[in-house]
This record gives sequence, structure tokens and C-alpha cells, in this order.
Amino acid sequence: MNEGGDGGDVAALVRVLAGALLERELRFVTAESCTGGGIAAACSDLDGASEWFWGGLVTYTLDAKRRLLGVPQRLLDHHGAVSGPVARAMAEGALATSGAELAVSVTGIAGPGGGEVLQPVGTVWFGWALRGVRTETGTFLLEGDRAAVRAAATAQALRGAIAMLAAAPGDD
Repeated sequence: MNEGGDGGDVAALVRVLAGALLERELRFVTAESCTGGGIAAACSDLDGASEWFWGGLVTYTLDAKRRLLGVPQRLLDHHGAVSGPVARAMAEGALATSGAELAVSVTGIAGPGGGEVLQPVGTVWFGWALRGVRTETGTFLLEGDRAAVRAAATAQALRGAIAMLAAAPGDD
């Protein structure tokens, strides 16, 4: 599990992501749980976001993850909502539901309650999926209170999306 720091400059990350998406003529979708739509809000804060931002799905409950993203019940039962397999299924479900080419998913424990020894408060799983290329997951232990964890998760989700695009094959 990686240690996460502060949220960073989310607006700057959104601008970098927007530029990379526009350059490749791709669109972005979010599937959020513990961030509660924070990534989508940050994206839609940028003027002209409709050119690259498809939208976001806030799937806070298990039922929402199943119905809106198609996360299989067996994954939720076997791994729990805060897990790599569920983050992967959320990201891939967001691509299947949307017209976007790049998706990010976030599922975690923002606190102050809900943590356990193996998954303390601040444990956040991410999924990043680029249609037809690959899906990656990662987990971070983010520090601070609920607001700090959510802000840091928003920034990390955007950093991962930028990295996914940077590592993708070009259109040369």
C-alpha cells in the first residue's frame, strides 16, 4: 500500500488531464464511492469540460455499484467493496456504461469510522481503465480526516489518469 500525502493542486491536475484527453480526442468518466463525486466536480469546474468529460457516477452503496456499474455480487462478497477487484470492475463498468474511453474508479474508507486492522481509515483503492488498452488498480493509505482523505483521493485519481494516458501507445 502506498502512502498518500496531501491533495495537491487538483485544478492543475484537471488542466493537465484535460489537455491530454483533448490532444487524443478522448473522453473521461468517473465511478466514485468515497469521493462522493469530488472528481467529477473538479472536472466540471474547468470551463469547456464538456469537450472531454463524459460525466460521473457516484456509486456509494453496494446496490449502486451492482446496478449502475455491473459490479458482480460475488466480487463484493468475496473481496469487499474496498478492494482491487471491485475498483477494477467499477472502472470497467464505467466504460461499459458510458461513451468515454478513459475511466477512473475510487472506493475506500474515508472515515472517521469503518476502518479495520487490515484496512484502516484512509485505505483507498483506485481503478484506471483505458478502453481497448488496459486496466490498472492501485491502493493508497491516505492520511488525515475525512475531508483530507477525500481531497487526496481526488488528486491521486487524477494523477493516475494522467499517468495512464502518458503510458498509452500514441496515435502516430
